[in-house]
Amino acid sequence: MKKYFVLLVLLIVVSTSFAQENAQWRGVNRDGIYQEDGLMQKWPVDGPELIWHIEGLGEGHSSAAITKDAVYIGGTELENGFVIALDHSGKELWKQVYGKEWMDSYNGVRTSPMVYDGIVYVMSGLGKITAMSVADGNILWSKNILTDFGSENTRWGITENLVADGDKLYCTPGGSEVSMIALDRKSGQLIWKAKGNGEKSAYCSPALIKLANRNLLVTHTSSSIIGVDAETGTLLWSFDHPNKYSIHPNTPLYKDGYLFCFSGYGKGGVMLELVEDGAGVKEVWRNELMDNQMGGAVLLDGKIYGSGHTNREWFCLDWKTGEVLHSAKMLSNGNVVYADGKLYCYGDSGEVALVDVSNGSFEKVSSFRVPFGEKQHWAHLVINNKRLYVRHGSSLMAYSIKAN
Repeated sequence: MKKYFVLLVLLIVVSTSFAQENAQWRGVNRDGIYQEDGLMQKWPVDGPELIWHIEGLGEGHSSAAITKDAVYIGGTELENGFVIALDHSGKELWKQVYGKEWMDSYNGVRTSPMVYDGIVYVMSGLGKITAMSVADGNILWSKNILTDFGSENTRWGITENLVADGDKLYCTPGGSEVSMIALDRKSGQLIWKAKGNGEKSAYCSPALIKLANRNLLVTHTSSSIIGVDAETGTLLWSFDHPNKYSIHPNTPLYKDGYLFCFSGYGKGGVMLELVEDGAGVKEVWRNELMDNQMGGAVLLDGKIYGSGHTNREWFCLDWKTGEVLHSAKMLSNGNVVYADGKLYCYGDSGEVALVDVSNGSFEKVSSFRVPFGEKQHWAHLVINNKRLYVRHGSSLMAYSIKAN
């Protein structure tokens, strides 16, 4: 009897752990680094093997959130947005419509689903957050952060990818009443609201930084970078960082007390040093050349890699000084992630490239053209279990990048 009891306990623990696997924007730490190995170091001439692809996602720019159980991605049909769950062969498991989506300009779903502790969360371009069961897509709760907090939408619709920690779900309504809020993940009820600075949200997906004595949220509002205490909602500091269109979609990068924040339209990046408890910042350096619009960047071995926007090159910056160590016009500007010794770059022209930077330059090892989909190539790449996922408009493609 004791033997069977122990077995039952183990099964419960395993199944609970399995159900609680999380997946979010740009990887575990929201920094574009995917902890994978055993990947191809060079692709065939025509690119890696396309395992499957699906059509019918409609207009949009959402990336996939991937767990051991399923692939979750957003799409649109007519004026409505939906989340669809697929198995790892591309077969539909469930599909849930969550309401109206952004259909004004650059139409379609903007943010990627987030899977956290058995719940799938998505935010529409109109500011509606919807929480769904991972098992069947059943809607658990929903809330519109713009109407509930007197906030005004951005010019091109909210594109914030949600972040969660413990019992809290964080997001940025912006405006005079609040800057950021924390909601109870399971009920959607308000836990705290951070003081407003009079600025709209700015398309940014926040960074959650775990310091020794404080968890810190860092994000952009229309003309500022702000730091908020993740436990209390206290607005700790604000740092001026305006650009031409108040567009700041890139998640800040953090390491060892330093914070790199960067934007497009010629603005570029600024390195900020946090005081020890995160309650303030001071400027260390600026670089206007790597003015990445919305493609993110990765930090590797003390170097920042990403593309420009008005400056149409790919750049490598020194983390400590901001100096341009090297640059290249290897492909069109776009988004970047990293895994197993290589950059994976997805250019706005539809080219996906495997890039080696180990020798102090951008060496395009292999590349292929995205064969399906339409309109803008803006969805960020995702790597999971030796597969590369590429979303382009109505299509999602899954490629095998496993080494032989």
